[in-house]
Amino acid sequence: MAKRNDIRPVIKLKSTAGTSYTYVTRKNRRNNPDRLVLRKFDPIARKHVDFREER
Repeated sequence: MAKRNDIRPVIKLKSTAGTSYTYVTRKNRRNNPDRLVLRKFDPIARKHVDFREER
């Protein structure tokens, strides 16, 4: 049985390049209560762009 943890929820990171590409990751709500922004590679746009957390 999978362990369900509300402190480290699964979040989606959506590309800001206009493509619909997403990454899935986990984050710690205690350390990062704000929305997460990471600079990652978008294979559709073929460059590094900001990925913002969507809820």
